[in-house]
Amino acid sequence: MAVAPMDEDNYPEPVVARPSSSAALWRVVVLSLVFIAVAAAFAMMGEAISPETIVLFLGVLAVIGVFSLFALAAGLFRFVGGSEKRTLARAIVDSLPYGAVVSDRDGKIFYANAEYAELSGGVSKGVPVGVPRLFASQPEASEAVYRLSRAARDGRSIVEDIRLSHGKGRAVWYRVGVRGLPDFEGANGKSVIWTVEDISRDREAQENFYVELQKAIDYLDHAPAGFFSANAHGRIQYINSTLADWLGYDLADFEAGQLDLHEIVNGDGAGLLMGGGQDGAVKTEILDLDLVRQDGTNLPVRLLHRAARLAEGELGETRTLVLDRSRAVDGEEALMAAEVRFSRFFNNTPFAIAALDGQGRVVRTNAPFTRIFGLASGDRGLEGLDVATLIDQESRAKLVGALVDAKGHKAEIDPVDATIPGEKARNVRMFISGVERGGETDEAAILYALDMTEQRQLEEQFAQGMKMQAVGQLAGGVAHDFNNVLTAIIGFSDLLLLKHKPSDPSFSDIMSIKQSANRAAGLVRQLLAFSRRQTLRPQVLEIPQHIDDLTVLLKRLIGEHVALDVEHGRDVWPVRADLVQLEQVIINLAVNARDAMPEGGQITLRTRNVEEAEAATFDYRGMPAADYVLIEVGDTGTGMTPEIMEKIFEPFFSTKELGKGTGLGLSMVYGIIKQTGGFIYPESEVGKGTTFRLFLPRHIPIEKEEVVKAIAAPVKDLTGNERILLVEDEESVRMFSARALSTTGYEVFEAGSGDEALEVLEEIGGKVDLIISDVVMPEMDGPTLLTHVRRLYPELRVIFVSGYAEESVRQGLADDRSVEFLPKPYTLDQINSKVKEVLSGSGSARED
Repeated sequence: MAVAPMDEDNYPEPVVARPSSSAALWRVVVLSLVFIAVAAAFAMMGEAISPETIVLFLGVLAVIGVFSLFALAAGLFRFVGGSEKRTLARAIVDSLPYGAVVSDRDGKIFYANAEYAELSGGVSKGVPVGVPRLFASQPEASEAVYRLSRAARDGRSIVEDIRLSHGKGRAVWYRVGVRGLPDFEGANGKSVIWTVEDISRDREAQENFYVELQKAIDYLDHAPAGFFSANAHGRIQYINSTLADWLGYDLADFEAGQLDLHEIVNGDGAGLLMGGGQDGAVKTEILDLDLVRQDGTNLPVRLLHRAARLAEGELGETRTLVLDRSRAVDGEEALMAAEVRFSRFFNNTPFAIAALDGQGRVVRTNAPFTRIFGLASGDRGLEGLDVATLIDQESRAKLVGALVDAKGHKAEIDPVDATIPGEKARNVRMFISGVERGGETDEAAILYALDMTEQRQLEEQFAQGMKMQAVGQLAGGVAHDFNNVLTAIIGFSDLLLLKHKPSDPSFSDIMSIKQSANRAAGLVRQLLAFSRRQTLRPQVLEIPQHIDDLTVLLKRLIGEHVALDVEHGRDVWPVRADLVQLEQVIINLAVNARDAMPEGGQITLRTRNVEEAEAATFDYRGMPAADYVLIEVGDTGTGMTPEIMEKIFEPFFSTKELGKGTGLGLSMVYGIIKQTGGFIYPESEVGKGTTFRLFLPRHIPIEKEEVVKAIAAPVKDLTGNERILLVEDEESVRMFSARALSTTGYEVFEAGSGDEALEVLEEIGGKVDLIISDVVMPEMDGPTLLTHVRRLYPELRVIFVSGYAEESVRQGLADDRSVEFLPKPYTLDQINSKVKEVLSGSGSARED
């Protein structure tokens, strides 16, 4: 290794540990002891020694002395002063098995051990140089040496591996490090120690190891069988090239954890691979399953699967060998082929099968067992698992009884219905049958489990639907009859008001009667909304604009102690709905939110678009994937328990105090949203608040569609002299309507039923200008009467009045759009205005 020459001005001679100098010192000591011994001998022997001998001996000593002086002058050995004595710090440096040199941060060397001196002495005249100068002539080391020098100046620790090329393709590796020293013989904490170690042999061994490892991986990748390994969460960590080719994956694009077991194992087989034993023992299972290729086709395989659980119960990484059965079955014996076919059939059934021992513990299972009993995550082992621990407490006694019957070989064993607890509880029906025990098997019973969750949900929904339908029919019938009564009350109140001036003492009483009747009419509209039989006037609405217009009213309703926050998404789609009813829905939800926050809080109104793809990800029952406009009404109130959540849309159910609510508010909201074609779903958590999510179908406007239809100009002159036939089975309503029309100049003919109306028409020769008929009447209803009238008088104008919704009335009118509609209850002005509109030709008959 070439080394740069030393600059003696900057680097004065350091102290170096030299084994040769130490040996010379010991020789001098021994020689001195020899001289002392000889002198002592001469002293004791005295006269026994001849003078010539003494002279000869002194001459030898003189020659040795002169030689020592010349050796000391030449530097062959020297005497060490007190400041250069061997210290603990130097002893530690000397004990290092590799080269080490101590210097200050600028490179001035204080001390170097013998290994470092040997490393650098051959090219620097025996005096060590700093590490940067040692590698200065090696371009391959320049960057590493620069980083090391910077670290030395900063007093930081750093290690670099430097590769130097020698001839014939041979490489030498040095591991060079530098770190600061707290103190070294008075350097005041400014010293650093450099270490240089030859690691060529370690590097060579490491490279040989990687080569062998690569060969082993290559052998495994191109083995004639597939292989994969998965972690405790079912993520595949390794897959060999053979299996990747079988499944159609590009191994070059594979990354650890990229694939899940459920992506390559058909059906519920992934859960079976996540089982493992209960006691942590490593056990190899043989499973015949179907894997799924990337193109969606099945690959029949036999798996030699090994999985074990750690002491803490957590599943360790699995190892699975895969044998392709699609190519081997034809050449196998018939018995083996039948075994494979049965195993595939066993693991692909839509229900769970498990063999149980006498205590109800699992001996073996099929793949659907893990899904139905919620074990697909691999959190618990399968073998030895007590089935009773998987179901609810109430059903365990029945299961134990069924197992006793199975062990007693009872022929008929009643099925056990149970619930599997969890975040999403599941319902199962379990059938137990006994088996004859023989050989080494521990099987005492076979369990078959069917997932009944969806069926139970459908049964509950059907029962709830039947109940709601019955209550709706009752509410609709009550509302219809009540509307007749209210029509008479409101109508006769209007007639009385015509005869009383505001100054009359009775005027205020009559107004109170009319206002009370109007309030009752509002309750009837809520009943009709719940039964979805109220009249809707759908329009194309821009939801954000209408909600902004409603905020002033909402702020007055919720009060100052409740904050209102309104947030709109971008470019919210239009919807088609009844504006008045939709406003009523939002007001009702806002008022409920206010009542849920007696100490104050915040109400948030949000609108945004929900595309079909996003709607498909929602877990809402009954809502198909489509484009919707979402309206959210959220609060920070008290929230609701799950028990209350199940009943909030039921009529007459209220959480408010007695006398503070009818219980029709949310049922009305539900009815309006459903009649609009939308969906409503609440989410609530006790102590955190409630959010109602309203999904309204997106409306795509047709060409030239008007957003809001023109409203006919108000009619000022309500008088007339036309002939009108009034058909109404409720006598009080008929009396009021006849008087109201007669008062304005019309000639009115009355009939109490459809048959009577046909008789009146026959008597007057059909000479009437308008028929006003109730829809629901005994014997002959309004639509049937209309059918007879159209045969005789096709051009005759007709107005239907009813307490039901216009839509439900028009369902019986086929394509006849010439019939007008007047909802009950109506006032004196409303019936007169409607009659005037129809007779003057300005009616609101629609051209849908």
